[in-house]
Order: sequence, then C-alpha cells, then structure tokens
Amino acid sequence: MKAVVVYESLWGNTAAAARAIAEGIGTGATALSTSEAVGAAIDGADLIVAGAPLLGFSLPTDQMREGIAKTPPTGPAPDLSAPSMRSWMAGLPSGSAGFAAFETRIWWSPGSAPKHIAAALTAKGYRQVAAPEKFIVTGRTGPLKDGELDRARGWGASLARVVGGAA
Repeated sequence: MKAVVVYESLWGNTAAAARAIAEGIGTGATALSTSEAVGAAIDGADLIVAGAPLLGFSLPTDQMREGIAKTPPTGPAPDLSAPSMRSWMAGLPSGSAGFAAFETRIWWSPGSAPKHIAAALTAKGYRQVAAPEKFIVTGRTGPLKDGELDRARGWGASLARVVGGAA
C-alpha cells in the first residue's frame, strides 16, 4: 500500500505526529511536507493522510500565517517555508484514494482543521476512511503532550488495517 502523510507544520509538532502516523501505517508510508507532497510523491497513493495545526479555531489561512511571520509567538521560530495545507489542497488533482485527516491543537480549543481538510478532499473525489484525529500540544507552539506520538503510531496502524495494508 502506498500511503502519504501530508502535513503543514509551523513549530514541528504536526510534522512529528505525521512521521509517527507514517511509522504506524508501516511499509510504503511516507510523511511529507506540503512542499514535498506533489507529483510522483503522491501519484498512485492508496491513502492520503493530511494534517495541520488548529489555529484560530480552523485550518490556518494565509492571513494567519502572515500574522505569525510579522509577530511570532514566544518560543521557537515558526517554519513558514512550505505552502499552507489550504494551498496544497487547492493544487491537488482530483482522485479517488482514501483519506483521513488530523490536527495538532491545545486540548480546549474549539473548531476543527480536519473538517476543512475533509471538505476539500471530498470535493476532489477522495473518500474518507476514518474519523479525524486530534493530537494535543501542551502550549500554542508545543511540544506534543506525552504519549501523543504513541497514539499517532496507533492511529496510523488502524488506518493501515482499514485500507487493507499490513500494520
């Protein structure tokens, strides 16, 4: 099974979760940033798992990213070098592969990044194979809460079983 875990990650938390999900899926799975998940890297994928941080109760917008660039929060510098998940999805060709969505977020935050990911991928013909997942960060810029990478690996393994791969 070819699986691609695509992520938008500003402070490294979503990237870490994506790598753990790919590990859980197993052989044939790769974790790629939105700048890497293009062309041959996603062609023929049986499963696309897409994730982003939850910011402002939603999937980050270009305006939010511009604001972060102008006034970064205290802590590690954000990585704004890769396109946003919104931009990546806008350029994604239509397809029929299965997909799942996830987000990194602080535990109490309302809203949903996966809701927007699911709507965009469904509109392009992809089919949702699992409920979205949330991985918790301990503060706005992280780090991930203890145990979240293990949960991400477990979720990846469950996705592999649903899609028919070996976990």
